[in-house]
Amino acid sequence: MPVHYGDRSRNFITVSSPLATQIPHAAGAGYAYKLMGKKCVAFTYYGEGAASEGDYHAAINFASTLKCPTVFYCRNNHYAISTPSSEQYSGEGTAPRGLAYGVETIRVDGNDMFAVYEVTKAARDKASKEQRPIMIESMSYRVGHHSTSDDSTRYRSIEEIQSWEAQSPILRARKYLESKGWYDEARMAIFEKEVRKESVQELVKAEKAEMPHHSELFMDVYDEPLPTLLEQQAELKAHMERNPAHFK
Repeated sequence: MPVHYGDRSRNFITVSSPLATQIPHAAGAGYAYKLMGKKCVAFTYYGEGAASEGDYHAAINFASTLKCPTVFYCRNNHYAISTPSSEQYSGEGTAPRGLAYGVETIRVDGNDMFAVYEVTKAARDKASKEQRPIMIESMSYRVGHHSTSDDSTRYRSIEEIQSWEAQSPILRARKYLESKGWYDEARMAIFEKEVRKESVQELVKAEKAEMPHHSELFMDVYDEPLPTLLEQQAELKAHMERNPAHFK
């Protein structure tokens, strides 16, 4: 799947498409840091929809009982694809679950970037210093569609969307910059033009780049490819050679 990026040098682990699979990983990573005596903190981000999965509950319980330095960050944007939060759970969000599991929890206005920064920094520091999990529930809203194949107006009203657009974190940040004299429409127009130009240039460059070799499909999981993967790679190569018209 696309946009599942990772970077080992930055300890940024690639997630997978199934919901909530990364949450137990984060609990385990936090526990590993603790056993190794490292003052590191594992962070995991997920939506309130993922918090309906069983993996979520198992991970929180592990982290709580083992005192893992892990920060669980829930981005509650009111919709898990087309399912509203009112149909996902009975209760006041996901924050009470953290308290029920014995995890110190805080809820923050997810559309206030300054509040989010301060809360996240404090959670990280506390998890590291006290070697225990912290949970954050960030209250926000998904104004756009879930994906390019989604038409969100089929399950919510235009009026609802517009009411949340007025609380946009981008709009709020812009107003703050204006109040400080750091932003005006002229500067923003220049900025948008430059960014659009840079984006188009990078897009054109990417489109002209050569396609990666098919072997790359098999080299992104294990440090040393398993015999089964090498066998599959050989099968793919043979298939491509038999059908050159369909493969470059």
